[in-house]
Amino acid sequence: MTALEFTYHIGKVSKSLKPFALRLTKDVEDANDLLQDTLLKAFTNRDKYTDGTNLKAWLYTIMKNTFITNYQRMVRKNTFIDTTDNLHYINSMDSSTDNTAYSTFAQEDIQRAVSALDETYRMPFMMHFRGFKYHEIAARLDIPIGTVKNRIHIARKELKDKLKVYAYQA
Repeated sequence: MTALEFTYHIGKVSKSLKPFALRLTKDVEDANDLLQDTLLKAFTNRDKYTDGTNLKAWLYTIMKNTFITNYQRMVRKNTFIDTTDNLHYINSMDSSTDNTAYSTFAQEDIQRAVSALDETYRMPFMMHFRGFKYHEIAARLDIPIGTVKNRIHIARKELKDKLKVYAYQA
């Protein structure tokens, strides 16, 4: 297969690689980088591709392996190695202190916000929060499953509005 034919076939298949890259990285920019790395490796190693084999599977394998290699490299880079002599302090909780004031305020605000929900929304939401499945909530409250999902959605939306002060802002 010539370089031009190879490029043409990769162009047709590469559209299906983007969703896979997004699923792996969970970030649009990282997915674009992974896709670019994958295509670059495919072009540089096109002599290793055998005509008649599944090109799409070959590219997916390159992408998966590239992602794993990059992830392992990142983990190694972020690993902290303590070279001090007093290693017995590493896992010691005796010297640590926690400031629980913030979490106490947050917990109280969450309890207040949940208590302020209308009973029709609070009951399905709390049951779902405790681990009940939608169909179990519907059976216990004797309401349709769609109503259960809707009430839980509305409760979440109200709680999100009431607790937006705790939203993470990067």
